[in-house]
Amino acid sequence: MTVDTLDDNPKPIISAKRAYQASLKLGFTKGADRSRAVLAMARALERSFDDILEANTLDLEASKEMAVPEIILDWLKLTPTRLEATVEILQRLGELSDPLRRVRTADYQLEDSQSYTQLMPLGVIGFIYEAFPDLGAIAAGFCIKTGNSIILKGGAEASHSNEAIALVLQNALAEIGLPTGCLELIPAEHGASIRDLITQDHYLNLVIPYGRSSLVQQVMRQATCPVLKSAMGNCYLYWSLNASLEMVRWMILNSHQSQPDPVNAIEKVLIHRQALPSSLAVLWNSLKEKGFEIKGDAELVEAFPQLQLAREGEWSNAYLTKTIAFKLVDSLEAAIAWINQYSSGHADGIVTESYQESRQFALGVNSASTYINASPRFSRNPSRGDSVFLGMSNQKGHRRGFISLETLTTVKHIVQGNGRF
Repeated sequence: MTVDTLDDNPKPIISAKRAYQASLKLGFTKGADRSRAVLAMARALERSFDDILEANTLDLEASKEMAVPEIILDWLKLTPTRLEATVEILQRLGELSDPLRRVRTADYQLEDSQSYTQLMPLGVIGFIYEAFPDLGAIAAGFCIKTGNSIILKGGAEASHSNEAIALVLQNALAEIGLPTGCLELIPAEHGASIRDLITQDHYLNLVIPYGRSSLVQQVMRQATCPVLKSAMGNCYLYWSLNASLEMVRWMILNSHQSQPDPVNAIEKVLIHRQALPSSLAVLWNSLKEKGFEIKGDAELVEAFPQLQLAREGEWSNAYLTKTIAFKLVDSLEAAIAWINQYSSGHADGIVTESYQESRQFALGVNSASTYINASPRFSRNPSRGDSVFLGMSNQKGHRRGFISLETLTTVKHIVQGNGRF
């Protein structure tokens, strides 16, 4: 591919070309070098807490003057605890085994030849994110670990924070000797739109939007390169007749403890029509004591006038706050049909003591992940297992479910012959 003179182009094109050039070299680096680079990013970030928090304060002050929604302010506000969690994720990424060039048996074999597949980098990944300055650092760690260049495009509300974090990480990568351009940031003051970046399909191999549904849908409409949809909120729970009230309560509360973004938070609960009214009242009062707002469908509001009515459009949209809507259904089959129509499709659950119901739910619900008597609470850095996660995806296609290191790779098929023909 011929690369034009960089200085003659707008910032998104310059960044895309630099990232592309860097990706050609980054894909050939050793796993040990990429791991060393991610660990260097963690150390550099840890040394820069004061500068990053100072930049974040500027963003918070400006956002309050611009009347930015409260939920965005929560996502935007960095704390030492959030930054420490980011450092821990980068450290763990650096310690994980290299995901690239793992050999797998190919799906097909040819006569007189050997066939196998290897995981390879995608190339250049664009990460479009709303608030969440720390998530830019985590996404960069994922990309460097998998041999991909990354272009960060954050929201204007986090411009100072994003620039401070990107500068720290870029300097760390330069000291390690990784190619210039493997981490690019498009600053908000350049006035470049999201469209300016996500239409650079000559250079970008994947775009990941992260934020509210409106941002994700905008990227899906405008991008000319592949998009990995992320999903957040609007997760459903079916409360079976034979399930315990305490289990339902625990699952709801625990799912909302993912901070700062409620990725897998239960926001809608489907209840069997024969459920005891006394159990509903106990659950609602308990949730209200924890600061939740409770809504219901028309039938529930008629029976319990103290409930707020959940409008039709709310059943398919995320609240992303401590709000839960309840709805009556006639059966498990009806619950499955409703979830398949209105859920975000990335994490839905059931509370039941029936094995048959659990199997029917798991097979019938068209979601990336289903939870049976288990909290869907999302953790980027789970205490068990050997994986870390960037987020969740609800799409069928490139990848689905947890966005892990392997999600940011592709497969190369290699056929080795012996010269016979």
